[in-house]
Amino acid sequence: TTPEIPETVAVETYMVGDIEVRIDGLSAHDNAYRTDEITFEIEPGEGFEYKYRLEEGETIVYSWVSAGPIRSEMHSEADDQAEGTAEFFEVIESADSANGMFRAPFPGIHGWYWLNPDEEKPVTLTLRSSGFYSYAMEFRGGEKRRYDPATVSTSTESSR
Repeated sequence: TTPEIPETVAVETYMVGDIEVRIDGLSAHDNAYRTDEITFEIEPGEGFEYKYRLEEGETIVYSWVSAGPIRSEMHSEADDQAEGTAEFFEVIESADSANGMFRAPFPGIHGWYWLNPDEEKPVTLTLRSSGFYSYAMEFRGGEKRRYDPATVSTSTESSR
């Protein structure tokens, strides 16, 4: 038998001088690159939300850790949907940490609902993130609070 030869897949490229550059591995962004590190105290039996404003296709890399087990729901609310309508991407019944990357499938607010199931002790939670979001919002006890995470870079100029 003759061994199968893998099919060659065409990759789009462009030339910079005599260097061929692939376009499939890098994604430049026009929005500012931001970082956020915030610590919350979640009271016994309390739940709250913390979400980032992302445009379609923008990404966020995140890591959160808590001092005890909590419930976590990662979800999003699209701009064109009724308030309170959510799309869920992950539900964790009980964990003390999670890490990952999220790419917004639509423009809106994207983030977490966390619940402290312990009815006796508060728990602290620290969230670290970086990405191409505009701002963050905390929803707790019927109140909304806006945060403006640090801007690391606003320049996306390229020599292409």
